[in-house]
Parts: sequence; structure tokens; C-alpha cells
Amino acid sequence: MSTPRARAGTFRRLLRQPITVICLAVLGLQVVVALAAPLIAPYGPSEPNVADKLQGPGANHLLGTDDLGRDTLSRLIYGTRTALLASGESVAIGLVLGVGLGLLVGYRGGWWDRIGMRVADVMQSIPALLLALALVAVLGNGLGNAMLAVGLIFAVSFMRITRAVVLAEREKLYVDAARVLGLRPVSVMFRQVLPNVSPPLIVQASIALGTALLIEATLSFLGVGVDASQVSWGAMLDASRQHVAEHPLLAILPGAAITLSVLVFNLLGDGLRDAGSPRSAGATRPRKATATADGPGPGALPAAPAPEAPSDALLRVDGLTVTDPGGAQLVSDVTFHINRGETFGLVGESGCGKSITAAAILGLLPKGVTVAAGSMRLGDTELTGLGGEKLRRIRGGRVGMVFQDPGSALSPVHTVGRQLTDAIRAHSDLNRAQATERAAELLRLVGVPAPRQRLKDYPHQFSGGMAQRVVIAGALACDPELLIADEPTTALDVTIQAQVLDLLASLRESLSMSLLLITHDLGVVADSCDRIAVMYAGQIAEQRTVHDAFARPRHPYTEALLAAVPHHGPGDEPLATIPGRVPPAWDWPQGCRFHPRCPYATDGCRTTPVPIDADGVRCLRAVELDLAGAR
Repeated sequence: MSTPRARAGTFRRLLRQPITVICLAVLGLQVVVALAAPLIAPYGPSEPNVADKLQGPGANHLLGTDDLGRDTLSRLIYGTRTALLASGESVAIGLVLGVGLGLLVGYRGGWWDRIGMRVADVMQSIPALLLALALVAVLGNGLGNAMLAVGLIFAVSFMRITRAVVLAEREKLYVDAARVLGLRPVSVMFRQVLPNVSPPLIVQASIALGTALLIEATLSFLGVGVDASQVSWGAMLDASRQHVAEHPLLAILPGAAITLSVLVFNLLGDGLRDAGSPRSAGATRPRKATATADGPGPGALPAAPAPEAPSDALLRVDGLTVTDPGGAQLVSDVTFHINRGETFGLVGESGCGKSITAAAILGLLPKGVTVAAGSMRLGDTELTGLGGEKLRRIRGGRVGMVFQDPGSALSPVHTVGRQLTDAIRAHSDLNRAQATERAAELLRLVGVPAPRQRLKDYPHQFSGGMAQRVVIAGALACDPELLIADEPTTALDVTIQAQVLDLLASLRESLSMSLLLITHDLGVVADSCDRIAVMYAGQIAEQRTVHDAFARPRHPYTEALLAAVPHHGPGDEPLATIPGRVPPAWDWPQGCRFHPRCPYATDGCRTTPVPIDADGVRCLRAVELDLAGAR
């Protein structure tokens, strides 16, 4: 259900899109002109004056007159009313019929779907304009009949699109939950499913508005649209054909009006989709007014300097803050460094900002998500704001990345040899034969047997572990200084996980590179990392050596994570869990972000923004607490 808060968020996102705002302003102006046409038009639209025919722009007629002496400006104004009325009427008919039928056949399936799609196939096999002309011939001339015909054509398109998205949406868990709650099928379709499939329908409706305007203009141009008592831009074009040479404005002005209106409808649809999508609304919800990393609030402690990075550190991240389109901070004031030849672990629950941090380093943030503050330096190269060719040379050249799902990271339609050689040649001057030799060498390096033969294989011919080795080979194609591994073992079984981790460790040593390992598995961190940064709710909670963090953690969140790691003990001992969940980015708690889940929280933790201290710990009670280490 659309709440006032959600509507306000949609409006704010809309205002951040200048093109959409301009289109809204133009459309609003057209609506005002259409409604106030009798008041602002200097003459009647059908008022002839043969003595003034084919006059150019002047004081009495600002845009001139046509072959009957009718005022061109007045006819354009009244034509706006016809264009908007025709577009709205036809699209409304198409939406009501098409979306309703699409929801029915998509949700019901079975014979409903088969019969509905066969009828749609027959309807769409006939050219739209030809079908409109046939329906007008049966129903008779006139704007209403013409737009009814166009609306029936649009209904088929809306039905197919709605049916396609509903087929996928009906399998979602929230639909099953609605059924379990006892909601009626009509309620599930229109109150649950329809809001979630609206973005593509909005885009289609915007395109249909422009298309309807074009069809109406075409029908009027052919003389089967509006009658003689109404004014249409298409009819104005038709009347101007015989006088284009002596009065070009007669054709240019209605043509420009049609072009501008169609463009406005299309651009407006894209903007409304982006601003009002149900899926994006949650991600861009406005934040509560809290004193967080945006700045110190009342009673805030003076920020202590974070641990300084060595001058020869390979990667230095200082005060990184990443925001989404709604202004919510996904990552707040993150500072860490990675030394040369070091394995650095970034750990925390899902939603803590680990992958966003890695994406910021590589310039791979989603559209609309931006680096609002901070610095990221790779050696002497500043990565913040880097783009174009310079950023391309960093990716794959100096920094490689291993993704968690090898099946999604590899193209299914290209051989692994083609994918590896493309990566190699993108950063070197090798020819194809030399790149192929290098690709085989990389597969041999990561432990793929018969590498020359496997270069000809497609990703689906590799097991999960072998596919991940191929992904690692691609990340190593140009000997990167830093390898970022984002949950590289999540999709693999335990045995293969150990093999991949051993492979990464041996490659780090043999190639003298640094490794940023992103994971939620503290067992992986204990085996592989030299230092660790524990992230929670977009902030670093603790940053220390692995030995110190595991032996004597100083942040309650680190203690809670260690306690939740399975270990040998009495069989009846329950596995420890952390109560609650990581809050969303637009709802970070005031004060310490972990305090709602922390058993040691005091009133000060709930009100005071917590800086990170000189030892790399973000906790007001770090000195006084005696926390339990790994068991």
C-alpha cells in the first residue's frame, strides 16, 4: 500500500531527475493550455477570414494563418486538447482491459493462459494501423471511435507484458504468504502482485501515450480521425500539404508539437519508473534524523585519529562514505589499509557494507550510488573520482576481483579461452596466439588439468570448484597488485572451499600480491588473514590483527561473531546467535549502531556518536569491558 511517507520519497526522488522535472513541466503546461484553450486562444479554432489567408507571423496573428485565414496559434492550442484527450482515452482503455486480462491469465495459468495468448497472437499478427482503419470503418469516423480502436490495440500489448511479469512474480514467496493469510485471488492479484509489476507497465504506458498521439495524428491526416468540428495536429499537417512552399510554418509547427509531445511522454515514463519502482523505493527511503557519521551531534566525543597507514601501504582507504540516491549512507567513514603482500579480511553479516566497500574501490557502484566523501589510494594513484580509460587500466590490470558465484561471473555463450584471452589482450600488446598461451599458463597455475584442452570448453562444462578457478585465473590475467575476493567460497562445498582458499594463499605468496578477502566466515579469516576489519552497519567496528581480535576482542560485535562460530563442546549446548538483525541503511540507529543488539549497551551508547579510537576500535566501553575470545 502506498503510504504518505512512500509518496513523499517518490516525489523527492523525482525532483532529483532534472530531465523528468522538465518533462513534467512541459506536460503540465500542455494540460493547462488544453484546459484553458477558450480563454487563451486569441481566435476560435474554426473561425475563417479569407482576407487574411496564408499570412505570416504578425501582430494580429502571432504564428500566421492557414489557407482559410484561421489563426494558426489558436488551432495549435485547441489541437493540444485533442492530442491529450485522444492519448489519455486510448491508453486508459488499453490499461484497463490489457492489465486486467494479463493479471488473470498470468496468475491463473493453464487454459486461461493458453486461450488468452492465442487470441493475443492473432490480434498482434495484424498491423496496428491497418487494424485501426478497419475498426474505424466498422464503427464510423470520429475521435471517440478512433481512440476506442487504438485502445483495443494497446490492450493486447499491455496484456502480454503484464502476463510475462506476473508469471515470474507469482512464484515469489510473498505471493504464497498472501495465500496463506487467506487473501482472495483478486486481492492477491491487484493489491500484492500488481504494485510489484508496475515499473514495466509505466514505461509501456508512456510509450503508448506517444504512440497513441502519433496514430491519432495519422488517422486525422488521412481524414478518418477527428471530424470537421474538431482540431487536430494531424489534420493541420494534412491541410498544409498544398501550401508548404509559400508558408512552411503551417507544416513545421504541428510537426514540432507532435515530436515534442512524443519525446516528453517517453522520457517521463523512464523517470517515473525510476522514481516510483516498489523495489527501489525501499532502497532510497529517507533516513531518520540521527547523529551518525554525517557529523557529531550534541554530546559527541571528539574523534580520535584512526590508526595511521604505513607510507608504503598498497591500498589506503581513508574516511570512505558511500550514499544511495536517497541520501542514506551505505558506508560511513570507513578507514583501513592493506600492506603489500598482506591478506586483509573484511568480515561482518550480510548488509554491513563489505561488498559496497569493494565496489567503491573498483568504481563498480550501482547507478545512483556515489562516493560522497573520503579517499582511496592504490599506491600513488587516487581512485576516488577516477573514470574512463584510467579506471579501466586499474581494473584487471592492477586490481583483480573474484566474485562469489562463478556461474554468474562467466559468460555462458563464450569459451573460457575466449574470455581469458579477451581479458589478457585488454591490458597487453599480446597477439591472439600469445594470449592463448598465457591463458593456458594461467589455467595451469590455478590447478585446472589439461589447460590447453579446457580452453575450448564452456563454463557449464566445469564443476563449481573448477569454474571458480577459472574466475581466479581471469582475475590474475595481468598480474594484479591487489586481488579482491568477495565471498569466493560461498557457492562451493566444504572440501572445495578449502582447496580454493589454499589456492588463493599460495598465489598470494608466489605472485607477491595483496589479498582483500571479504567473508562472513570467521573460520576462513582465522586460516587465511593477517589482519581483520569487522564491519557493522556501514562502519568498521574493530580493526586489529587476527590473533589479537580472536584472542581478546574489544568490540561486543566481534565477541558475538566469535561466539556464533560452531565449535566442539557438550552436545546439548545451544549454538549462540546474535539477536535482531542488521538495520537497513536508511534506519541506522542513533549513537552506536550496534547498541540495539548489544548486551553491554548503556544510555551513552544510545545517544552519542562513537568515533573509532587510536587502536582501531569503535566502542565507548572498549577499555572497561573484558570480552571473551574464540573458543
